Amino acid sequence: MNTSPIETWEGAEAYFTYADKPAIMMLFLLLAVAITFGTIVIAALHEKHAYNNH
Repeated sequence: MNTSPIETWEGAEAYFTYADKPAIMMLFLLLAVAITFGTIVIAALHEKHAYNNH
């Protein structure tokens, strides 16, 4: 059951779109950190509010 269209790995290349642009990589990292931190803060506030109401 070999359904791959690739017959050989010779000449294979990889393309890393933003690997040579550290500013964009830093932007993605900061965005991920901000989303993670924001999610934790919002969840903590929601849990505190739900705990106080019950």
